Amino acid sequence: MQRIGRIDRRLNPENEARIIADHPEQKELRSKVVYWNFLPPEDLDVLLHLYQLVSHKTLRISKTFGIEGKKLLTEKDDYEALRNFNETYEGTTTLIEDMHLEYQRILKEHPELVDRLKMLPGRVFTGKEHPSKNAQAVFFCYRIPRPDYSLAGDEDEHPWTEEAGETKWYLYALASEAIYEEPAEIVDIIRSTPETPRVCRIEKQTLTDIRKKVEKHIKNTYLKRVQAPVVIQPKLKAWMELAER
Repeated sequence: MQRIGRIDRRLNPENEARIIADHPEQKELRSKVVYWNFLPPEDLDVLLHLYQLVSHKTLRISKTFGIEGKKLLTEKDDYEALRNFNETYEGTTTLIEDMHLEYQRILKEHPELVDRLKMLPGRVFTGKEHPSKNAQAVFFCYRIPRPDYSLAGDEDEHPWTEEAGETKWYLYALASEAIYEEPAEIVDIIRSTPETPRVCRIEKQTLTDIRKKVEKHIKNTYLKRVQAPVVIQPKLKAWMELAER
C-alpha cells in the first residue's frame, strides 16, 4: 500500500527506462499502475477518522487552490459528489436538494402544472425581465445523452440515449459573453412565479446566434470531456430570455 506521491515517483520516466533496459521482459508491465481507494470499516473509522480527515483536506485544498473541473484523482472522481455527501452526512441540504424541494412545493401549490408540463412541446421558449438593471441574458436547459448501460449494443458498445442522459443548465450573459453552468449562479436569475410577466425584447436572430454559441460551448467542453460520438447532440428542452429592465 503506497501513498499517491510514491506512485508518482515510481513512474519517473528515467527510472522506468533504466528498469526496462535491465529487465526487458517487464516492458509490458511497466508504466502501468492499478490503484484502489478504500476506507476502513465503520468501527475502525471511529478510531482513525480517516474519511473526515481526507474529505476535509480535499475541501480545504479546493477552497485554497481550486480543483480543476471539480475532479479529484481521475475524471470519474466527482468532487461535487463528495461535497454533497458531506452535507448529507452532516445534516444540511445541498443546493440541488433545495431546488428539488422547491420544485415539489410548486407542484403541490399548483397541481395543474403536472398535466401542463406533460403537454408542452420540446424547445419551450419564454422570457421575463432580468432581475438586475441593465443586464441581459439567455437561459438554456439541455438534456445531453449518455451511454445507456441497460441496453446492449454492437461490439460491447452501448447506445447513447436521452433517457440515460443528464440535464444541464447554461446562462449566457450578453454583456460579457460569459457562459455560466453552476445552478447556484443561475437559479435566482430565472426563478419565476405564475404572476411573473412574460417579456421578450431580444431580437430573434440574436437569440439564434446565442443558442449556437452555447451549443458550440457544450460540444467543446462537456461532450468532448465525455468523448461523445460526433453524432451526439445536446437536446434543447427550454430556454428563456432575460430582457433588460
